[in-house]
Amino acid sequence: QEQLVESGGGLVQSGGSLRLSCAATGFTLDHYGIGWFRQAPGKEREGVVCLSSRDGSTYSTNSVKGRFTISRDNAKNTMYLQMNSLKPEDTAVYYCAAIAKWKITTVQIWCLVGESDYWGQGTQVTVSS
Repeated sequence: QEQLVESGGGLVQSGGSLRLSCAATGFTLDHYGIGWFRQAPGKEREGVVCLSSRDGSTYSTNSVKGRFTISRDNAKNTMYLQMNSLKPEDTAVYYCAAIAKWKITTVQIWCLVGESDYWGQGTQVTVSS
């Protein structure tokens, strides 16, 4: 079965760190652009950080620049989101996503639009003040 399975969310104090993981099964993640999206209560989903597997370019939304990092481990077929210096406004459900790399025009456009081939089930991240 082709799917993305997330883990690693939870409750953390402001200024703390969390690492989210997203394991792909049934397909090879290296052939896909990867990204993390989030949705806070009452808000639209937003692209947080995305990575193009075509040229290695990345896009991060302004609010997380310098704090969040996306990476992948091809041997484990897994992507990660390292989140540092967390703020209460980072509280949201976080979703990993993957899109066939040939579908990406620019990584920024994909991250802003968010249409993907695969989505994780979502994991809650709560940052207390």
